[in-house]
Amino acid sequence: MSRFRNAVLTVALLAVAGVAAAQSTKYPGVGRNATPKEVAAWDIDVRPDFKGLPAGSGSVAKGQDVWEGKCAHCHGIFGESGEVFSPLVGGTTAEDIKTGRVAKLTDPSFPGRTTLMKVPTVSTLWDYINRAMPWNAPKSLSTDEVYAVTAFLLNLGGIVPDNYVLSDKNIRDVQARMPNRNGMTTEHNMWPGPEFSKVKKADTSNVACMKDCTPEPKVASFLPDYARNAHGNLAEQNRLVGPQHGADTTKPEPKGAGAAAVAAPVAAAAPAKEQAKPAVAAKPAAGGADNKATLALLSKYSCTACHAMDKKLVGPSFADIAKKHAGKADYLAGKIKNGGSGVWGPIPMPAQSLSEAEAKTIAAWLAAGAGK
Repeated sequence: MSRFRNAVLTVALLAVAGVAAAQSTKYPGVGRNATPKEVAAWDIDVRPDFKGLPAGSGSVAKGQDVWEGKCAHCHGIFGESGEVFSPLVGGTTAEDIKTGRVAKLTDPSFPGRTTLMKVPTVSTLWDYINRAMPWNAPKSLSTDEVYAVTAFLLNLGGIVPDNYVLSDKNIRDVQARMPNRNGMTTEHNMWPGPEFSKVKKADTSNVACMKDCTPEPKVASFLPDYARNAHGNLAEQNRLVGPQHGADTTKPEPKGAGAAAVAAPVAAAAPAKEQAKPAVAAKPAAGGADNKATLALLSKYSCTACHAMDKKLVGPSFADIAKKHAGKADYLAGKIKNGGSGVWGPIPMPAQSLSEAEAKTIAAWLAAGAGK
């Protein structure tokens, strides 16, 4: 037993020594240096000179299959997009591909700006698709699928032919055909090194001033009632997704103008008679703990990227689904798992990668009323 105890102690001491050695020398006792494997998992960026681009290839035909299965529900079959996202394709011509400058970017009569009109580097397309798409499962595409989807998108814009196979070997040839490749300037010293710019002096040489600092300004102004809705309701002029939703300018600002009044609860501006009404006790939601577990699942699988609790985003709100399909847990589980289209509008929902048990958990929560 004594020999066994000594062996265990020796192993334990070696383990502690290994942890200590792995800790960061810059901040003793705090964390450890990342392993090469951990760094490689994050080091996935592809630069305009194609440094970082992995080996692989993908055809336009393969890209169409991947696109229709994983991309079209948000970006449209032909890159025209739907109700929420900006179009990816359109606004470029064969002449733009020759010159490398998109003429419609300076045409004030053209209705919008598509991705292929603006993006100057094919590496940007490849990198973004690789790290962020599809929206509900980022980084889930294989390297060859990223090449294929990029090839299909370029084909939609007339940049590569129908039979093209994009690869790390020929992507530089494609760069020479990007419609807005000459619309980007690098003469501003914002790149990390001299390989993209001849400018040696930075744009600015300001230094931080840490004396005689002016006090932080406090904004106390507000829109007067007569000007509040002068340009229409701001809430209706913004998309339903994103940080800026716009104030409802059809309604007057709360009484007692100023920042404090705007931030005050709406109930504070309600008539005293209404405030005097006894509060109706809220009905407790059934299965509070289960609701929290379900909400965690919605976050885990990015369901909230397309669905909100009580308003439409890309898809219907959870409250609307619960109202329309109350008690239909089995039906909802199938829809969640397999996806579908045509029930709530033109934008289809793709099949989801969650397990059967998780799909049933979310379906049961919806069928029971989608409690918070």
